[in-house]
Amino acid sequence: MKTTKHIKIKDLQIPTRYIHSLPYNESLKYRARKLRSNSTFSEVMFWMHVNKKKFYGIDFDRQRVIGNYIVDFYVESLGLVIEIDGGIHKYQEEYDEKRSAYLESLGLVVYRVADESVRFFMGSVLLDLEGFIVGRFGK
Repeated sequence: MKTTKHIKIKDLQIPTRYIHSLPYNESLKYRARKLRSNSTFSEVMFWMHVNKKKFYGIDFDRQRVIGNYIVDFYVESLGLVIEIDGGIHKYQEEYDEKRSAYLESLGLVVYRVADESVRFFMGSVLLDLEGFIVGRFGK
């Protein structure tokens, strides 16, 4: 009998939902690597709180190539993309909407958080992310 793996958040069992065969643009591999070594302050702060499975044992990837895009963070076990939006995003709303629509067309879920929130309210950001995961993926 096949068992479904779960992520445990507090006393809740969140079933995993892997999205298989995501498109990958090999030509973005080098750029993603450069972005990892030149992360924004907010990305570094967020990473320090979630890397090495510090956030409920969930494995996060940084600067992951999906199709023709590089997403800030990706949780493969949930098909969850996390984007930290800095000030530039105020001027590229149409691009962000197109990008999110593409990612969602692949079955992914996109969660956006403001750069300022990460810098000044990290505790709240993590609580909000926890609530989002429970609300969106919990049964």
